[in-house]
Amino acid sequence: MYPDIKLHQWRKGSQWFELNRELAVKIVADYSCYVIFSKYCKPSCYPDEHYIPTYLNMFHGELNANRSVTWVDWSRDGPHPATYGIENITAEFILSIRNNGTICTYNSEPTSLCYLFARKFAPNALGLLLNLTAKVMKF
Repeated sequence: MYPDIKLHQWRKGSQWFELNRELAVKIVADYSCYVIFSKYCKPSCYPDEHYIPTYLNMFHGELNANRSVTWVDWSRDGPHPATYGIENITAEFILSIRNNGTICTYNSEPTSLCYLFARKFAPNALGLLLNLTAKVMKF
């Protein structure tokens, strides 16, 4: 992809990310960067992991929060994050994800609520997760 995309511009990001409408429209409207990726980035490149982070870095870096609002546990070895099932789901576990003592920024203001989403939960965890909404999220 060089010289159009230089090594210092290249980014790899998570498959799970959040965009506001402004950035989503810019990505959908892009042609020049996407053409380069579609021509040269085969078979081991993925739009969500490579194209979008690289495009945003190159053209809209000032709009990138440079952090994730999705909590993921990569502490175990391997290519996939830890999966949490019914045996792991408690109010305390979910609260520990939401308020884990870390200070993050949101709209340039400090906040202790760093994560809005979490992954990766097994299908058998759904019922318990839904039952915890009143206790954990207060609705």
